[in-house]
Amino acid sequence: MDVISYIVTYLIIINLVGFALMGIDKYKAKKRAWRIPESTLFVVALIGGSLGTTIAMHLFRHKTRHWYFLYGMPAILLIQLAVIIILIYSPIQFKIL
Repeated sequence: MDVISYIVTYLIIINLVGFALMGIDKYKAKKRAWRIPESTLFVVALIGGSLGTTIAMHLFRHKTRHWYFLYGMPAILLIQLAVIIILIYSPIQFKIL
């Protein structure tokens, strides 16, 4: 596998984890059970799971009353997309080994 395959695999997995964590937290909120800390949800978004957490947030209607989730998760996603675009169109050539 090349580097791009590893990166894509990582992003798929971390977004599935973010999606699942939001779904689990919503389920636990309904059952009034132990909850996943908000900081954990944000960390997962920051390390690449922002797309999964944002989709899950709207799909499950979870955390949409909290402004920091409603605006924070999409902001993280937009920043990550901007960084990817900048790296793709950067004049610097990245070579791994």
